[in-house]
Amino acid sequence: MRAHGILNSARCVVMLAMLAMLAMMGMVGLAPAPAHAQTGPTFGIVGANVQKQANAVLTLMSFAVVPDLASSSLSISNTSTDNPALTLWQLGGGFTLSQSFPLYLEGSIAYNRYDPTFVASNGQETRKLPTKWNTFAGTVGVGWDFPLIDSKELVFRPIFNASIGRVASDLSVAKFAVEHVTDQEIAFLDNGAMNAYGLGGSVMLDWESHRNERDVDVELRYTNIYLRSFGTTGGMNASAAAQTASLYARWRAPTGLRALDRPVRYVLELSHSHYFGNQAGALGFSQLTTVGTGLELDTSAHEVFVTRIRGVFRYVFGNNVHGLSFGLAASF
Repeated sequence: MRAHGILNSARCVVMLAMLAMLAMMGMVGLAPAPAHAQTGPTFGIVGANVQKQANAVLTLMSFAVVPDLASSSLSISNTSTDNPALTLWQLGGGFTLSQSFPLYLEGSIAYNRYDPTFVASNGQETRKLPTKWNTFAGTVGVGWDFPLIDSKELVFRPIFNASIGRVASDLSVAKFAVEHVTDQEIAFLDNGAMNAYGLGGSVMLDWESHRNERDVDVELRYTNIYLRSFGTTGGMNASAAAQTASLYARWRAPTGLRALDRPVRYVLELSHSHYFGNQAGALGFSQLTTVGTGLELDTSAHEVFVTRIRGVFRYVFGNNVHGLSFGLAASF
């Protein structure tokens, strides 16, 4: 979900993202101490490379640090259990201070959950280790609008981006596995943690045309943020590049109906994202497209704390993936 339109609502989202980043910066200094070896049989990972999985998890974080409507709400299920094996969630927004001082600020916060399953064995017995990796990430951006036409409806916007995130791993295993673990890879899986920071930037073409009869917003954006881990349990390090090119378009116009003493508008949305670098094919697809339609209610004529409420049904499709979603947004 992305915030557009009312300046105050965008400011709230950006402030929330900044506060979340500060909170995570405090968390990264609290990494748990490495697990100590205990007596007993040594269990090792069978048929899996945890270092490779650590790189994969950081690649998943790359989807969280790039503002992207197409992957902002995505759940991929395990076909054998029909339970979500991967969940992506993101909230973000941005705004320009004013036309006279066109400083652009943006922020986003995101949560990912990844549930891989490993097999541990000591040569005599084996146990499945269903892990749960939770990722929290925040990104802020600072840019400047350079108008390309006199009306300032079309601007070129370079943006500097900085990100910080944390991956925490938690084993859901029987007590015997924890008590007899001496393998470094399992130690990383059992309450291990990975912190990551990212630096990079974006370039954007933004066209906003607002008329009484309709509103049009179109954004063409390319983002490149390089992520690198630090403070990782077990000394496992990873890196990933978040490279995404995206197109976002929205059309809003009156339906001819009225509600709450204001016109009811219909909404049409289109977004398309193409993923490069480590992101390409990481989840089985290299591009995602969403099309959506919905209605928007204007509540500004009444004394309520929101000015607009918008509900949009979206269809998402790409290589080997498709699905439906419903988004609810509010402007303050």
